[in-house]
Amino acid sequence: MFPLHDENPTELTPYVTIALIALNVAAWFYLEGAGYDDQVLYSTICSWGLIPAELTGMTGGYRGIELAPGVPCVFREGNWLSIGTSMFLHGSWLHLIGNVWFLWVFGNNIEDSMGHFRYLVFYLLCGVLAALAHIYSQPDSMIPTVGASGAISGIMGAYLVLYPRVRVQTLFWIVIFVRIIPIPAWAVLIQWFVLQFFYWMTSAGGAASTGGIAVWAHIGGFVAGLVLVKVFENRKLVRARLEARRRRELGGGDPGPGGGWR
Repeated sequence: MFPLHDENPTELTPYVTIALIALNVAAWFYLEGAGYDDQVLYSTICSWGLIPAELTGMTGGYRGIELAPGVPCVFREGNWLSIGTSMFLHGSWLHLIGNVWFLWVFGNNIEDSMGHFRYLVFYLLCGVLAALAHIYSQPDSMIPTVGASGAISGIMGAYLVLYPRVRVQTLFWIVIFVRIIPIPAWAVLIQWFVLQFFYWMTSAGGAASTGGIAVWAHIGGFVAGLVLVKVFENRKLVRARLEARRRRELGGGDPGPGGGWR
């Protein structure tokens, strides 16, 4: 199942969500060369990506690894800044597009419920906690990790708490059966969360990273969003959303696509 858009209109312009998307896209083009040059791409990932073994000192005496033929990655001790910078880098076009799409589908409503500043802090904090979960799960990993998916997982966890019954127009396919079906957000999000455990359980030895996916970063970010959303939500904004919905209903017209808010 792939979410296309939700039926949950916003009251605020999602400036922070738009800015985060722009930053991710800008980093992809200007720092990573849009993936067209392996030397540029992998050098950037090495320099600014998260390498758990760098931070834990568990490199096993290795000075670095080769990310691609002719592209070495030399380790640096205590590169803690990479926890933040890795959130804005990606490994491929598909990786970038998938992340910014999920950020737009779910992020604008969470920003609408927290306000711009709280939402930014929430996003970054979920990203940091997701990175720490990945480090804890695989402290000796020498493979760089990049991507906004840990922070976006936090947004998805928050969405599950605030808007579980909102309908999400979802692309659904099984082999040749393809349909766009409205599905409650809770079903889309829980299905995604369960898949993370499935990836982990079916990987060789239950690796923390499998098939290029840092599953425990996803899990850690999602749980962080579930736990922190009530700390960061702005109750006045949430009430304003509910009041706007009631006004639409009392107006006698279509209450709009936000008809299943909670």
